[in-house]
Amino acid sequence: MNEMVSIQGKSEGMGRIATERREHLFLITIDRAEKYNDFTPKMCLELAEAYHEYEADPTLRCAVLSAEGDNFTAGLQLGEFDITEPDFFPRELVDPLNLREPFRKKPVIAAVKGICFTIGIELMLAADIVIAEADTRFGQIEVKRGLMAFGGATMRFVERAGWGNAMSLLLTGDEFDATTASRMGFVQEIVDKGQGRVRAMELARTIARQAPLAVQATRANAAIYEREGPAAAVAAFDCQLKEIAATEDFAEGVQSFIERRDAVFAGR
Repeated sequence: MNEMVSIQGKSEGMGRIATERREHLFLITIDRAEKYNDFTPKMCLELAEAYHEYEADPTLRCAVLSAEGDNFTAGLQLGEFDITEPDFFPRELVDPLNLREPFRKKPVIAAVKGICFTIGIELMLAADIVIAEADTRFGQIEVKRGLMAFGGATMRFVERAGWGNAMSLLLTGDEFDATTASRMGFVQEIVDKGQGRVRAMELARTIARQAPLAVQATRANAAIYEREGPAAAVAAFDCQLKEIAATEDFAEGVQSFIERRDAVFAGR
């Protein structure tokens, strides 16, 4: 069943985060188009609630994060936030920026377009795959507002692009285009205007057809490498492989190979 849900409703111009289930997919949509999808505290809460809902439902295998209107987001509506308390997402919920526990375990694909500034870039870099429409304008512009980036950009820019490339963007606050974002490793695909969500959903369906426990284990091992280094990731193989070998999905994968057919995975 397809059902678009506003987690708390679009009230008093504060925007909303809408969610929709499509079989094994979970669509998370930023919806404040009339204000360039600027984030309010209400929207931050609802976004964390959406990620938490996605993680908690075993029938959901891949999520797509996108936005209504012409833009992904122009960033935070700064006047609504206390920047001395930079953790805008409740600590008991899954962190959409993937900076602290509880960490996300399942994949997210971000589809960005139009203006994608500040927290928009940090949300997409916290996702697993990013699809950008060709007209997307990126900017980590906090220094232009007397701030520093505090949602992961200071780490992930360096990690993806290298020190010099990262500093050239973080310290100037200059805008950059989708081609530059791709060259820096921030974006995996560039598509025509209007095709970002379509392409993201195609990829999400492909991921959702795979064995969900194997997808999560693959992602988990990559996350161990990112946080703890190669030795820890290698050390985790033994336990992870034993767990996978005991699943019904692994048996189905082997049987489908023998029978030369597509596997049908149940997530068990």
